[in-house]
Amino acid sequence: MKIRALALFGQVCWLLLLDVIFRNRPLTPVCASFNDAYKRCPVAAAENVDSAALWGLASEEGRHDVVQHLEWCRRKAGIALVDVSGHRMTDALLAAMLHQAFLLGAIYELDDHGRITRRLFENLNTRFYQSSGAHKFVSLIYGEIAEDASFRFLSAAMPFPAVFSSRHDRFMEVGADLRISFPPLGMMPSWDVIDRSTTTSSLGFKDHYEMNKWLLMGEGDILLLHTDGLAEHVSGTEEYFPGRLEAVIRETKLGSAREIFEAVKTDVLAFSPPADDISLVVLKRR
Repeated sequence: MKIRALALFGQVCWLLLLDVIFRNRPLTPVCASFNDAYKRCPVAAAENVDSAALWGLASEEGRHDVVQHLEWCRRKAGIALVDVSGHRMTDALLAAMLHQAFLLGAIYELDDHGRITRRLFENLNTRFYQSSGAHKFVSLIYGEIAEDASFRFLSAAMPFPAVFSSRHDRFMEVGADLRISFPPLGMMPSWDVIDRSTTTSSLGFKDHYEMNKWLLMGEGDILLLHTDGLAEHVSGTEEYFPGRLEAVIRETKLGSAREIFEAVKTDVLAFSPPADDISLVVLKRR
């Protein structure tokens, strides 16, 4: 399977591949090929001393679950899309803080578990609740897409991904049981925070994070990750999403991810000037 990905950077948009995190490199280019990323997976790259040492150490210590999870990393890539409340430099600082905390936490997660677990996001939520202002929070979606086209993701107040079926020529509906979302990072403390007895929250405590798992996509299908800037884009009383976006995808579905992205970008700007930042990630199975 070949998957192409294209990311449009609004205020904050990350496209993070697990193998790039693993090698302690912060960001991929704006346009990245998942197929190329699989080939560069650190577990399979003999010249990558650090990752090979980590894999070897886990094997020597008999940590077979970690070894197995690292093997799985060869066949999937991670994507993080982030949207910070506000448009000031101090808000951008929140994004920078989350960026660095995420990268450091991901390294420890891979070292301890061989994969990214919900514990990382519980810790990030706790840290931001304790350190950010009462009205400052971060929306996040983190997902991992595998070669078998399964998509496992966590959503913290982000719009759910849109799936366009090439066969059915439309966006597909996803049941409510497969659409679990949580409050933004930093809005509510986690249940298992260490100092819960001394932690106060007028909104109560957040439930444990859960991962959604979608089994998709057919040949030519398209997955769109986006921020609320796209979901709430309007021209007067006419809404852009999902109707007009679906029409654009339908007209360009035979094109590459880049061509689809460019068509959406052009149409969004022609529809009306955006009132909010818009971030979009386009993935297409070929």
